[in-house]
Amino acid sequence: MLFNSLDFAVFLALVLALTLVLGHRAQNRFLLVASYAFYAAWDWRFLALIAISTAVDFTVGLRLERTDEPGRRKALAAASLTVNLGILGFFKYAGFFAESLAELAGVFGVTLSAFTLDVVLPVGISFYTFQTLSYTLDVYRRQVPATHDLLDFALYVAFFPQLVAGPIERATRLLPQVQAPRTVGVASVVSGGWLVFWGLFKKVVIADNLAPLVDAVYAPGATVSGPEVLLATYAFAFQIYCDFSGYTDIARGVARMLGFDLMRNFDLPYLASSVTDFWRRWHVSLSTWLRDYLYIPLGGNRKGASRTRVNLMLTMLLGGLWHGAAWTFVIWGAYHGALLVLHRALSPLLARLGDGRPVRVLRVAVVFHLVCLGWVFFRAEDLPHALSLLGALVVGPWSAGVAGQWMLPLAVLLAPLLVLQAFEAWTGDRAPVMRLPVAARSLVYVVMFTAFVLLGEDGGQPFVYFQF
Repeated sequence: MLFNSLDFAVFLALVLALTLVLGHRAQNRFLLVASYAFYAAWDWRFLALIAISTAVDFTVGLRLERTDEPGRRKALAAASLTVNLGILGFFKYAGFFAESLAELAGVFGVTLSAFTLDVVLPVGISFYTFQTLSYTLDVYRRQVPATHDLLDFALYVAFFPQLVAGPIERATRLLPQVQAPRTVGVASVVSGGWLVFWGLFKKVVIADNLAPLVDAVYAPGATVSGPEVLLATYAFAFQIYCDFSGYTDIARGVARMLGFDLMRNFDLPYLASSVTDFWRRWHVSLSTWLRDYLYIPLGGNRKGASRTRVNLMLTMLLGGLWHGAAWTFVIWGAYHGALLVLHRALSPLLARLGDGRPVRVLRVAVVFHLVCLGWVFFRAEDLPHALSLLGALVVGPWSAGVAGQWMLPLAVLLAPLLVLQAFEAWTGDRAPVMRLPVAARSLVYVVMFTAFVLLGEDGGQPFVYFQF
């Protein structure tokens, strides 16, 4: 059930109507049923995986609360990690590692039959696995008390607005909102509705209309020129941003209309002045998860410069692998790890350059292009394909091809996004449209709705991050 579909519009209308007339406990039970129904619309069989993760971490949390013995507490945390990462690894990575092992053995003249699995990747498994794991780890660290209500915990794990593609919420934020009574007022419905509308605009009008250019140039075997690769890479940078941040906006808007407050997952990432700053702004729920549950436990920056570099690389390598079972994602993670290491090494020099407007503009431009270079590996089908695209970018041919035809459409599609986000950056207001007079805000809605009618496609297109 896609957010950008009529089915979801009907589903959401029913959920909102019933939620408003129910008391707190009944709301929670109803929202749990609605969340399971939402997920079952993809494939009801995978509800068992969510149920297993929920039951395991609920039980582990209770037992962690009842024991102070260090060895037993470590064993319980290890059990949660083993079950959750085992399920994730089986469905997402077993075939990849088997094929990689067979290829490595072939280098040394050993023939191995690769173990392959013909299974469907459960949608959202990477997101809800990290969400339920964060609960167990926080209980283990005594940062959050164990919950004694299984159904409340199940709703925390499966809350439908952010179940499939995040943001990855922490128990410290979302679970108290589940447990406490909620109120829904006109202001939350109006602001939530704007987030839903803006998220749909970014997805349906911008991302889905950039997809044909990206798909044509990045198609395996396509003969492409340097300008085509360059323009398609710029287009993909905004396609994936509008697609993923659009999903997050819709999730936050729906949750707000239900009385919940989900975290901001994107904060003008293409205005970042360093790669470190980029990861503070892009997919914030994942980057902070990796920081808190991987980078810092590895030692963070507390054990010297060499260990810090290793920790950064390991964290980003695993962050790349989280996105998918392919060497392109591993290389993309390693690339960003190397950029983070480089930025840390150059920080004293960069500090001496100051932070005046010309320097900042230059830094933003450099970081944006470094990020775009990484997107080539992220979007390519495999490593040889990525290298061929980079080859076309570097050595040509330099015929314009379809690039010239797309310049004007690309500018028209991106203009609303760039204007609004420039205003957000200038004012520091992340919801400036909500501060407009009613007449001006109504005009914005009319223009956006017209764009939906003119540029929207029949049938919703899946969100990019559903594959992760």
